[in-house]
Amino acid sequence: MRSTLDKLISGAGLLLVAVLLVAGGLLTWAHVFIDDQVHDQLAMQGITMPARADLETQAQHDALDKYAGQQMLTGPQAKAFADHYILVHMNAASGGKTYEQVSGEYIALSDAAKAGSEGQALGQLRQTLFMGDTLRGLLLYGYAFATMGAIALYAAIACFAGAALFLVLSLLGIRHARRAADAVDAGSHRGVPVTV
Repeated sequence: MRSTLDKLISGAGLLLVAVLLVAGGLLTWAHVFIDDQVHDQLAMQGITMPARADLETQAQHDALDKYAGQQMLTGPQAKAFADHYILVHMNAASGGKTYEQVSGEYIALSDAAKAGSEGQALGQLRQTLFMGDTLRGLLLYGYAFATMGAIALYAAIACFAGAALFLVLSLLGIRHARRAADAVDAGSHRGVPVTV
């Protein structure tokens, strides 16, 4: 009875090993695919991270110094550039106003005011903020996908580690099932009741 139970549990363990290996393989593929896509898409943009001399605040130096002068190729670089370079310049240009606020002010102007120098300047600021928000959004998407790729890698490692653990436990269970069956056989030949 014990031998049969051990075989069933070990068989379930081996099935779980197969499932974890497939999951680990798929998660590894997802990580490689995402990592390659983020790298290739950022490389096509040809963005160079700002030099240390171009940074103005301590927060910028803290976030960007380690990437100074490098080509942007990773999600963390994209996030640092979006949050500590583009956003800083957008806030400096708009006095901290968002695209939505500036656009609302521009839309509220009369046609005559829009044609004037102040209206044109506000329209240009609106366009600048729109382009900045768009670029920031695209870079932050790259960062989000890179983060998902990293999570997929950690999950793949966990799957492979779990598969190794369950493989060892299943093999130990199969070994124990054989010992239990051998003990029952040996005891039945002697006529002695055996408990395993």
